Amino acid sequence: MMSIQVEFIPKIQVKNLFFSLVASMVLLSSCGTEPKEEAVETEEVTPPTRLDVVTLDMDFQAVDTIPSGWVTWRYQNRSPQPHFILIDDPLDSITVDEFREELLPPFGEGIKKMYEGKNEEAMEAFGKIPAWYAGTTWPGGVGLTSPGMTSETTLKLEPGFYIMECYVKMKDGMFHTNMGMYKTLIVSEEKSPLAEPTPDFTIDISSENGIVFESPEKAGTYTFQVNYIDQKKYEHFQGHDVNLVRIDDSGDLAAIETWMNWLNLDGLIDPVPEGFTFLGGVNDMPTGSTGYFNATLEPGKYALISEVPDASNRNLLKTFEIMP
Repeated sequence: MMSIQVEFIPKIQVKNLFFSLVASMVLLSSCGTEPKEEAVETEEVTPPTRLDVVTLDMDFQAVDTIPSGWVTWRYQNRSPQPHFILIDDPLDSITVDEFREELLPPFGEGIKKMYEGKNEEAMEAFGKIPAWYAGTTWPGGVGLTSPGMTSETTLKLEPGFYIMECYVKMKDGMFHTNMGMYKTLIVSEEKSPLAEPTPDFTIDISSENGIVFESPEKAGTYTFQVNYIDQKKYEHFQGHDVNLVRIDDSGDLAAIETWMNWLNLDGLIDPVPEGFTFLGGVNDMPTGSTGYFNATLEPGKYALISEVPDASNRNLLKTFEIMP
């Protein structure tokens, strides 16, 4: 058989070989440039195009900041009361603390005196409304929304500080705003990518001609464009707006018209008169502004109504019907 000879390496040589290998590895690891950092892929974040607002009681549950430009407000009223969202744009120097401490008390005191039958004292209280309130503008908001309903309004806001509020009244007459139903909103410099909506129908509103529009005739989901031809302050310190309401057989137009004026003791107070369900709309906006709202219309009777005193005589109450 063939013999195989094995040559043994002395221990000292093995030891020296081991240390040589270790030294070579250390040398190699310490030479050259610093290790390269792994490239991290960053995902571009798109600004939100929808603001979800939820009411459970006397609250607006929503994020604090939205981008500027067109944003759709989806308002879910999960409370047992009717609500709307009015956006206040106070003077730049006014903070939410001044809104709470200087503006709300006169309104609260005035409405309390009204329900006590002390009208002169009520007017004196309203007379304490701070002078800076005259500089407040309202760049839109979501129209009246009945309990359990969801409404959608698309608005374009410029960067700045705003306050959302609802001044519908409690059963005892106190404003929801005075019950804590207000929230600050920051509109950032970041631009929303949402394009201006394409309307199915156009509504013009003004103090001279009232509400002018061509209504749909068939059931469906529609986008309404609301053009504010002009704006003015009425006897109730607010301007005109557009609210969509469904009318059941029991609905009395005279009752809903009276209800839409908060200066009346039974006006804008919980609950909504029987036979009416509010489906949203576009709240007060300045002259030349445009807002949009979406609505699903089933066969039945409807109206567009503005939250102003004596709406029908001002052509700010318009009824229409969707045929089966």
